[in-house]
Formats: sequence, structure tokens, C-alpha cells
Amino acid sequence: GRNKDYEKLAIFGAIRARRGAELKVLSAVETKVPGYYDKIKDEVLNRDKGRDETGTWGTDTMTFQDDELSYALGKQGGTRKKLERSSEAIVQYVGHTAFFSGTRTVRKKAREYMKWLFEQLEGPVYVDGWEDRDDCTVVDVPSDCIGYITGARRATLGAMEEEWGVLMFFMNKSGDGGKGRGGSEKLIICGPQRARRGAELKVMSGVETKSPGFFTRGVREKTSNVKGFDTDRLIFKDDELSYSLGKQGTTRKKLEGAAGAILEYVGHVAFIGGTMKERKRCREFLSWLLAQRRGSVTITNVGQRDDATEMHIPENCKGWVTGNRGSELRRMEAETGTYMFMALDERGEERLIIFCHDPGSKTSPTGRMAAERLVNEMIQEKLRDDGGRGRSDSRGRSPSRRRSDSRRRSPSRRRGRSDSRSRSRRR
Repeated sequence: GRNKDYEKLAIFGAIRARRGAELKVLSAVETKVPGYYDKIKDEVLNRDKGRDETGTWGTDTMTFQDDELSYALGKQGGTRKKLERSSEAIVQYVGHTAFFSGTRTVRKKAREYMKWLFEQLEGPVYVDGWEDRDDCTVVDVPSDCIGYITGARRATLGAMEEEWGVLMFFMNKSGDGGKGRGGSEKLIICGPQRARRGAELKVMSGVETKSPGFFTRGVREKTSNVKGFDTDRLIFKDDELSYSLGKQGTTRKKLEGAAGAILEYVGHVAFIGGTMKERKRCREFLSWLLAQRRGSVTITNVGQRDDATEMHIPENCKGWVTGNRGSELRRMEAETGTYMFMALDERGEERLIIFCHDPGSKTSPTGRMAAERLVNEMIQEKLRDDGGRGRSDSRGRSPSRRRSDSRRRSPSRRRGRSDSRSRSRRR
């Protein structure tokens, strides 16, 4: 009758993915049938041992008391997820046991990060030898900015940890009284390189807001020629900054997402992090954005790019597709994570270009293909509306052409509106 009590669940996939799914299943089973894990403990722990490219794949465990478990889990499992993303190991709790699965290096990180978390309950934590580690970045934060960076009940730090998948805390030595050089404290950021850089720039941006010049005094522009991950700097003029930020930072986030780079503004300095290709793309996007304030942008050789899709929009649909002051383009950009605007080609003809490092797919809701689908839907909708008004279609074109002729002849009369409209269409 044993077959009635148990069924076999098969999990297919790569070693890491299988492990993640298996532990998630075990975690749920242990909740319903406490003590089940103990029966199959050895089989679970030794599964796939050493069967990865590095030959060091394995699983380590830690056992918790009740109160420790809730701390290690965090609100809605936030602490567990944070440890998992920052250490790059699989972190899962089955009953009162924590599992860390991965290569030897990531398991070691996960155990250390967990240890530091628990040490914070006892008092100040200082990571000795952080200078020699390759998984830590340390930022000096002036004392008067610490509250601002931490946020009420750690909300701001927590949000940054969640956004970037890193572990962050202020380091103090026990007898230190909490003050570093010149009234600053050391904030340590643990995690993969790219995520650390993103979180570090976010902190720098916050500090710079409260204490202008702290990070940007004497900073120059820089374009790195490193092929791999590095950071470039651009310095904005006053009016350029607010335009490149957009309302609540929407423009910055849009360019960052479409370029696949890290883009953060620290005071008047734009920091661009990523591989050489990502940084170059991000700088181009910024330069086009700023050029649009002065008039039409001409972009040639789009066919040679691997991050752009050109769309020729029928003349009578342009206003409909761009929307009032570009509102429809903004909506489609936000939905699909792209950057799109009307630009001129070699012959001076206007077309819509959709930029994004992610080409998208037939099913994905983001990327260039998704944006192209949305634009096509709008064009179809407009053509259907125009066609649905009976005879006006055949007649409709001549008056509108006449109107555009008159508009062309006397630009001054309609200056205000057509200008703002065409400018917003390009943005």
C-alpha cells in the first residue's frame, strides 16, 4: 500500500534549476508533513555532488531555532531572497534547516552573509579584510546622510537591496563608537559586480542630494576603453539634467532599461556602468535625447545596428501613434521597456525607430517586437477608424493636404502648437 502514500515527482532541467525546484518542493512538503525531510536527508544532501563544470557543486546546511528562522526568512521571505541573489547560491529553508546549494565559492559566500546577518543582532559588525575580497564594495557615507540613506526602519536600504539583489549594512568596529574618518561611516555592499555598482551609484546619488559635491567635487568626464564591465562619466549642464531625468526619473529609467546599462545621476554627473557595448549605447541614447530639444534628430545606418527596429508610419497616423506631446510613445515605451522616437533618415524622411538591447519575441511583453506590435495595433486602429467613416475617406485627403500646405506657408500663425507637437513627437 506504500504506493498510495507516495508518488514520484520528476524534475527535469539544468543542475541548478533542478536543485532550486527540489528544495522548494521539500520546503512545502515539510510544512505539511513535519519530519519528512529527516527520512530522506542523506539522499537529498548528496544529490549531484560535484557534477558541475567546476566539480565543486554541493550543498551545505545550517540549523535554526524558531526565532532565528523568522529572522533568516525576513518579511515575505525578503531576507532569504536577498541572500540568494547576493551570494548567487540557492538558499532555501526546509523546516528549521537552511540549505545553501551551489559551487564551493558561492556556498562560502552564502554562509558568510548569513553569519554577518546574525552578528548584527549582537552588535556592530566589521568585515575584516574587505579590501581583498572580490564580492564587496565599500562606500563612505557622511554621518549627516546616514539616516537619509538608511530610511525609516531601514526602508531605503531595503529597497536598494531588493532592486539590485545585494546585501548592505553599515560596518562599525566594536570600540569604534561608529565614526570613521571625518564623520563618515562605511557602508558595505555585497554581491555580484554589476549589482554592487548599481547599488553603490544609487547610494552616491542619495548622498550627493543631501551633501552636494561630496562625490562629484573635481570629477571629470571619462570614457573607458575597457571591453568588459566599467563605468563612464558624462557631465550635464543645468537644464540638461532635469530633461534627462524626466518626471520621477522616468526618462533615466527608460534609457537605462533600453540600453541594458546602469545609468545613475550623481549630482550633475551621469555615471554609465556596463560593458563597452552597453555604455556606448547608453551614451548614444543620452545624446539623441538631448539633441531632440534642439530639433529633429537625423540617425543614419540604422540597418547596421542590432538594437533598433525602424517603422515607417503612414502620414495620417503619425499624430495618432505619437499622441498628445508624445504621450502614446511614452506609454508604449513604459510598457515594453524600449526607447522610441521619430527621427530623420539619410534622405530627410521621418520614421519611427524603436531602440532596445532586447529584441523581444512573439510572446514576450517586453522588447522591440512587443513595441512594434503595439505600434502596429495603433496604426490598424487609426486606419479602421478612418475607413469606418464612409465616404469621407476618399474626400478626406484633399482638405487635410490643403491644410498642411497652408501650415507650411505661414509657420508663424500656428507656430506654438505645431512646434510643441513635433518636438514632443521626437522626444
